[in-house]
Amino acid sequence: MSVVEEPHVPDVPAYRSPLLARPGAVEGSGPDAGVALHYGDPVHEQRALARGEGLVDLSHLGVVTVTGPDRISWLNTLGSQLLLGLEAGASTELLLLDVNGHVEHAAAVQDDGERTWLLTEAADAAPLAAFLDSMRFMLRVEVARPDDVAVLGTAAGGWTRLAEHPAHVLTWQDPWPRTAPGSTAYGPADADHPGIDIHRALSVVRREALADVVDAFVAPAGDGPGAAGGPGAAGAGAAAAAPARRRRLAGTWAWEALRVEAWRPRLAREVDERTIPHELDWLRTGVHLSKGCYRGQETIARVVNLGRPPRRLVMLHLDGSADRLPDPGAEVRLGDKAVGRLTSAVRHEELGPVALAVVKRSVPADAALDVDGVAAAQEVVVRPDGVTDARPAERPGAGLRRRDLRR
Repeated sequence: MSVVEEPHVPDVPAYRSPLLARPGAVEGSGPDAGVALHYGDPVHEQRALARGEGLVDLSHLGVVTVTGPDRISWLNTLGSQLLLGLEAGASTELLLLDVNGHVEHAAAVQDDGERTWLLTEAADAAPLAAFLDSMRFMLRVEVARPDDVAVLGTAAGGWTRLAEHPAHVLTWQDPWPRTAPGSTAYGPADADHPGIDIHRALSVVRREALADVVDAFVAPAGDGPGAAGGPGAAGAGAAAAAPARRRRLAGTWAWEALRVEAWRPRLAREVDERTIPHELDWLRTGVHLSKGCYRGQETIARVVNLGRPPRRLVMLHLDGSADRLPDPGAEVRLGDKAVGRLTSAVRHEELGPVALAVVKRSVPADAALDVDGVAAAQEVVVRPDGVTDARPAERPGAGLRRRDLRR
């Protein structure tokens, strides 16, 4: 009997950013493998990022583009977001769901007038492009995965400096957590949300100029008070303060710390095969409740109008006396029962060790939890009652009697 050999598929080398050659770089892992976790000083890196003076290498992230005259209306029919009328340069985000309303893909979205840019996780770029390509049919759209661009992250207005570089392509400003028109929230009102003052952005630049863009960003301005080498940097006190205040490369540790602080869900961390957007409070920026039909819309509407999400996102304040952080995926336990899983964990320079987790909605909001032997206190993200202000006062159709329907 002959043996049929499988065709050989060459190994695709794992991505490794050239910025990992910079002094002090320590490589990340998991969905952030291939770029730096930090450059030897994560505390000052996070502080620099938070005040707009830090730049994060996110060149591992995936980029998908859609061109053609039907691109906006086509994407509008596929995803959860209302894209009709999307203006060039406007920032929004899109969720693509399965038929049961589970999150399959998520992307930052911006159109430049000629093409629509979709920025997503490194591991999701190929599946997202493949799905979109399978749905083109006879429409005038083309899907591509450009390999000549890379992504960088900034916060607190730091992207304005990137925009000055000739290799800059576009900047997507994260709308989180501002509830978009036509959306709703399962968490606090925008004004009370801890993420309201955390402004992050993704900038697309030409990959061949990645190092030049970074060098231009971190270069001393030379003309501001206190700038390294500038006229205001005189005296021993200024010299001592300069290392902590300079513009610098920051790792994904700093980027994730701001994300967790803002309760911002991430496809590669908070999403599993059962996730619906309600559980992560993702309707506020990712779903429009009254747009046209799309795959998974029935689940979105049913849970908003009639049901409650079975799980809820929480922020966990971990016991600071522990000498380790639990790994993402670790069980969250209430007594001897597993009630959820840890999704993200990071040491925040002000908050200490914090994490995001998805737990059963029935877990009491004041219950002390345990994650792999580390005590954890909850901070509510998604309300335990599972009700949003978009929910009707009574069940739709409750006022109709059977004889009314027969008429």
